Amino acid sequence: MERIYIRDLKNKMDEEVVISGSVNVRRDHGKLIFIDFRDRTGMVQMVALPNHKEASEIANKIRPEWVLEIKGKVNKRPDNMVKEGELNGELEIEILEIKIISEAEEMPFDRETELNLDTYFDYMPLTLRTEEKRAVFKVQSIIVQAFRNFLISEEFIEVQSPKIIGADAEGGAGVFEIDYFDNKAYLATSPQFYKQIMVGVYERVFMTGNVFRAEKHNTTRHINEYTSLDFEMGFIEDHLDIIKMETKLLQFVVKELKEKCSKEFELLGAEIPEVIDEIPYMKLKEAQEVIKKEFGEDCVGEPDLEPQHERWLCEYAKKEFNSDFIFVTHYPVEKRPAYTYEDENDKGFTKSFDLLFRGVEITTGGQRIHNYDDLVKGFEKKGLDPKKFSFYLQAFKYGMPTHGGIGMGLERLTAKFLGIKNIKEATLFPREINRIDNLLNK
Repeated sequence: MERIYIRDLKNKMDEEVVISGSVNVRRDHGKLIFIDFRDRTGMVQMVALPNHKEASEIANKIRPEWVLEIKGKVNKRPDNMVKEGELNGELEIEILEIKIISEAEEMPFDRETELNLDTYFDYMPLTLRTEEKRAVFKVQSIIVQAFRNFLISEEFIEVQSPKIIGADAEGGAGVFEIDYFDNKAYLATSPQFYKQIMVGVYERVFMTGNVFRAEKHNTTRHINEYTSLDFEMGFIEDHLDIIKMETKLLQFVVKELKEKCSKEFELLGAEIPEVIDEIPYMKLKEAQEVIKKEFGEDCVGEPDLEPQHERWLCEYAKKEFNSDFIFVTHYPVEKRPAYTYEDENDKGFTKSFDLLFRGVEITTGGQRIHNYDDLVKGFEKKGLDPKKFSFYLQAFKYGMPTHGGIGMGLERLTAKFLGIKNIKEATLFPREINRIDNLLNK
């Protein structure tokens, strides 16, 4: 008999079926044994009755996480036991036969126990199996799919960039150095150079891949390896074209989440945001004036925003524009990488931006320098030797269009969408200062 997925059981009422999956919970009620059983499509309640002696004896010894193949009959539940609005709430499986595929040891903790983070990460191969964690990473999967599908629809080409590089894309600190045969190399902190190079090939490109930051953070918003969602596009007028494209992208992502993940958001008690047609934007110095006026802190003239400033600006955007998002543009030249385009009408400030969402920066982007001589000068102003970046500079030496793009952290975006306070809980197998799977100080 061919396996049936749990989501399709409603079409097999009063029939015998074969299902395969894992035990979620086992409950004993006198001579009856109830089992909540899951596969990748959903959950169903099964019951082992004493008149099926062999199946009942096996059911009596199984525990959570045992992997089974079940032959059973799909029965309608009594009217007073129907769970309206729940998958398979109107039916249950009468167990006829049980085939054990894999036994499981006794769980190290009760499934419903609230775990501290260290325990959660120590047992991550197990804790990821909970309904809540499956929901988190389904949402994350749909975000990546939506990112990819939208950009393909806008005629972007997906490309992959190397993760082992000869020079840091940002030209700064916080880089993991590795031995590369008889030479030194680095783990990429960004695909920046490569996506710019590829603009000269395809005009519009995007990438999804891991990047690495050797920064000794121990906060709720930083990890040392994360997934960067990047796009870069040519023949733009200025940074506002990038802002418009990102706005359309976010609208598409939200639409997909509403269609495919509404149950996951409901389960996690999270609210899917709306993305208005024109996300508000303001220059950094204007944003600092808002902070001074609305919140009483004078940060005017500072080169960057503090985390509290980002939270205040998001509060302001929600109150004034009914937007969960706000772009802050025109960061000082000295605070941005060497390739960032300086505003010719606002000297000392760049046509760059950060996108803030629910109190946290989730995107950095802007227009890039496309002129070879200006780019060389940009490196020199940062105290960097252009010769070390000669491979990258070739693209500009032989002609590049005006261009710009964004980089967005997938894990941080997931956390903010779902109201998760610690980015590590929105990260599969997080790498951070104290842990690579196991605690490093053990």
